Amino acid sequence: MLVRPQYLQSIRELLTHFPVVSVLGPRQVGKTTLAQSIAAERPSHFFDLEDTDALARLAEPKFALERLEGLVVLDEVQRKPDLFPLVRVLADRNPAPARFLLTGSASPRLVRGISESLAGRVASVEVSGFHLKEVGGNEAQKLWWRGGYPRAFLAPNDGLCRLWQEEFLNILLERDIPQLGIAIPSATLRRFWTMLTHYHAQVWKGAEMARSLGTSEPTMRRYLDILSATFMIRQLPPWHENLAKRQVKAPKIYLRDSGLLHCLMRQNAFSDLEVHPKLGASWEGFALEQVLGFTGDRDAYFWATHGGAELDLLVHRRGRRYGFEFKHGDAPTLTKSMHTALNDLQLDRLFVIYPGKEGYPMNERTEALPLLQLESRLSQI
Repeated sequence: MLVRPQYLQSIRELLTHFPVVSVLGPRQVGKTTLAQSIAAERPSHFFDLEDTDALARLAEPKFALERLEGLVVLDEVQRKPDLFPLVRVLADRNPAPARFLLTGSASPRLVRGISESLAGRVASVEVSGFHLKEVGGNEAQKLWWRGGYPRAFLAPNDGLCRLWQEEFLNILLERDIPQLGIAIPSATLRRFWTMLTHYHAQVWKGAEMARSLGTSEPTMRRYLDILSATFMIRQLPPWHENLAKRQVKAPKIYLRDSGLLHCLMRQNAFSDLEVHPKLGASWEGFALEQVLGFTGDRDAYFWATHGGAELDLLVHRRGRRYGFEFKHGDAPTLTKSMHTALNDLQLDRLFVIYPGKEGYPMNERTEALPLLQLESRLSQI
């Protein structure tokens, strides 16, 4: 397991300022390991809510928790959402004898207790799979192919990696999502998820998918929101500029982990991906997640007009606008769409991210940037 110091430092800092810190992210990305590391640094009490012994200790939660001091860790807290009102009461004590660290595998949109019961008391850290800055540039192709889930990335070979990914998909669909109170047949949700691979890196087309699956558009939207709330899908929102152009208003859809994308696409080797029509879309999703790993996704959008102009990613950073295009090719060139985005959105800089080795200027505000140079270049802006 790789050490993840940036997450540990964020959690430590937030615990000094907030009575409750939540660590959110998909299953199997190392949230429990992070929580255990933080707990080992100070007096603490650890409750794994997937363990029957821990649940037994919490049979009378008020009695069990109100007398504790130091750090109280509630791991996989979505399993017991009735704890949120109690945590709120305990966090409001003055002076507070304990702080709370919560981990969860569903976002606040699904586990409402974090966003509603604990409003104003909680700060959140979102944990994702391994990032390029953690594994190093020499592992970029492996990270793209296998994705960032630790057990998939660190598997001894591609075959074992794929077995783990298949098991992960089955457990999520057959156990984890139903445990959240969502009654959708696992086969139906898997079929929908697999269909999304054909729309990866495209604008959401709910009506088209509804026709294909023989159901309603609101049902498709519900399925999409479930997979988004469990951190499987990214819905990149559209940016609207005050322009005399019709602009796209639906989100753009990405499977967040490139390894799970390739698993659902039934790609057995990287050589299969290299000749697949979705190669460019796969690269776009992978590179986009790497950029957001540096910039954050709070002020991140895509932009497109019905006339055909588009920008893969727009990021607002320190009062400036930066655009990103993702091209899987040896030497990307300026396009009409890039010129339009530069001018209409008044970009301070446009980066064309590609899998080459050398960066080069394309005009006074645009440069081609190899993915491996992303970190050093972004640190300069």
